[in-house]
Amino acid sequence: MSVRVRRVYDPPEPDDGVRVLVDRLWPRGVSKDAARVDEWPKGLTPSTELRRWYHAGEGSYEEFARRYEAELTASEASELLGRVREMAGAGDVTLLTAAKSPGESHAAVLLRLLDEG
Repeated sequence: MSVRVRRVYDPPEPDDGVRVLVDRLWPRGVSKDAARVDEWPKGLTPSTELRRWYHAGEGSYEEFARRYEAELTASEASELLGRVREMAGAGDVTLLTAAKSPGESHAAVLLRLLDEG
C-alpha cells in the first residue's frame, strides 16, 4: 500500500488505486470522465485565505506548510485526513492536484502527514 502525489492533468495509471482530488476547485480543462476522481474531500484543502496568502508570494513554503498543518487539526479536516489514512491502509491512494509544483504544495504536506501515519 502506498500514497503518492500526481498532477490531475496526467493520465490515470492502473496502479493509482483510489484517486483523491485534494484541490478545493475543480481543475481547469479537465473533464470529470478524464480525471477519474474517486473522492473529492473539499474540507481537506487549505482555506481560501491561506491559499491566497501563499499564492501571493507573501511567505515561504515552510510557513505555508506549518499553517496548513494547523488547519488540518480542525474537526472536519481531521476526520477527512483520517478517512484518507484508512483508504491508504487498505490499498494504494493517489492524491491529485492541479498545482504546477506538487512538491511545494498542500498535496506534499498531506503526503508527508499520511506517510508519518
